[in-house]
Amino acid sequence: MADAPKEGRLIRFLDFTQLIDMASESVGGKILFATDDFFAPAENLIKSDSPCYKEHEYTEFGKWMDGWETRRKRIPGHDWCVLRLGIQGVIRGFDVDVSYFMGDYAPRMSIQAANLEEDKLPEIPERGIRTGAAATPEEFEAIAELKSDDWSYLVPMTELKPGNPASGHNYFLVNSQQRWTHIRLNIFPDGGIARLRVFGTGQKDWTATDPKEPEDLAAIAFGGVCVGFSNANFGHPNNIIGVGRAKSMVDGWETARKLDRPPILENDENGILLVPGCEWAVFRLAHPGVIRQIEIDTKYFKGNAPDSCKVDGCILTTQEEEDMIKQKWTLPAHRWKPLLPVTKLSPNQSHLFDSLTLEFQDVITHARLIIVPDGGVSRLRLRGFPSSICLLRPWEKPMMKFSVKVGLRANP
Repeated sequence: MADAPKEGRLIRFLDFTQLIDMASESVGGKILFATDDFFAPAENLIKSDSPCYKEHEYTEFGKWMDGWETRRKRIPGHDWCVLRLGIQGVIRGFDVDVSYFMGDYAPRMSIQAANLEEDKLPEIPERGIRTGAAATPEEFEAIAELKSDDWSYLVPMTELKPGNPASGHNYFLVNSQQRWTHIRLNIFPDGGIARLRVFGTGQKDWTATDPKEPEDLAAIAFGGVCVGFSNANFGHPNNIIGVGRAKSMVDGWETARKLDRPPILENDENGILLVPGCEWAVFRLAHPGVIRQIEIDTKYFKGNAPDSCKVDGCILTTQEEEDMIKQKWTLPAHRWKPLLPVTKLSPNQSHLFDSLTLEFQDVITHARLIIVPDGGVSRLRLRGFPSSICLLRPWEKPMMKFSVKVGLRANP
């Protein structure tokens, strides 16, 4: 267990807690089974909001708690629950949060995972309202078909630390590169846990992609991820490649105000603000491909949207990306291909643009969003075709095969 995520353990993910919570109810995560939900149901584990405490709140079964809390066990065994990830893919880390469970948190826990085929899953009974209840024999029989006892361990049995009353985070790094669909959380022997966060990136089956329909190649649900940014004062850039539409400004990327703004602002002849500097974020695409359409959504950013933006793309090898992370993305300008020129943005509005990409050989692996001078964006969508489909599509002229030149290195 790590007290906090540490840089250097995972080179390309310096803080896994900025990745998407793959188990959250907001992305479709679902509790399938729990041995016991007497004081508080397991569904609380995957709430998207932070846990809270209500000092004088009680239910007919005992103290109201914002988490999963089982009864004090008086029979052999231990408690556990099974959940289906809303986004299935590679897990980079866990946060087992026991906030506010000061006298009744689970003292030990472990986490197992499995990659199950959806069409081969048994029918699991719907849970309904669970407070005050324990699993029925029928529910035990149904969940037994998943053989979760035999699932792979991502976190072995480990003692949990309560931390502060309002901040009981226990972080665990995961080095597995496998795709996972389901999680089993074991607590030993009983007790409470406020939240289980499963941080990672999605993994899409690109062989099943419709060659006629463009896909969002930057989507975090498919495996896209932010690998560098200039400022994230009020929200991480990974938010803008998240699932669905933003729910508020909190669900977007917002920078601090730039302090070098001129005392009096002026526009050029095209209405673009004349200011020095910018903010930027770089994303590794879920799959190399050609971008055909760009969507930049400033919804909810009514008084703090950027004045303008531009989007570029480039091809980088894995080693080059790692070099760029260390060098704060000082990639030479000629390596970037323009996808969207400097373009005026409006507040609280979705903007759709055609990409400047003219040839289906113009495959990129990374994209950079630049906003001027600062502000917030709720969503970025980079729709196009993965490189394998680009090469297979019939066009009027012969296509050149895409390849990454392994020998290229970026200069600082």
